[in-house]
Amino acid sequence: MDIIRIGALEIRFLHDKDSTHGGLDMFEMLVPPNGQVPIPHHHENWDETVYGLDGEMTWTIAGKEVITGPGASAFIPRGVVHQFHNRSGHSARVLSVLTPGVLGPAYFLEIAALLADGQPPDPARMGAIMRRHGLVPA
Repeated sequence: MDIIRIGALEIRFLHDKDSTHGGLDMFEMLVPPNGQVPIPHHHENWDETVYGLDGEMTWTIAGKEVITGPGASAFIPRGVVHQFHNRSGHSARVLSVLTPGVLGPAYFLEIAALLADGQPPDPARMGAIMRRHGLVPA
């Protein structure tokens, strides 16, 4: 699959819900310095495991900070509020595995389209996209 760009953030699916018959979604995510997911959220229907490949990212999971550098991982159970930041000053790359596979690339494509003009997103539209795909803003 092609790279999905959301600002400077890049997502490349390796496997998705369709190719795995709902078994998992797996994607690499490249996060630039100071990149983040600004809205803390939780997932309704899947768990997420994140494995550090390059650089370091700080994940806040249920209020506790976890750093994923190369070879480190974090597990985010469904229903647990989380978010991430790249405070390292260097790009970071992680592998994310969502189980079961119910998200797919459609969510990221919609968010990319919403943010394509470079303007701050409409919070109501952002929240609607998130909820439609099973992400619940905190």
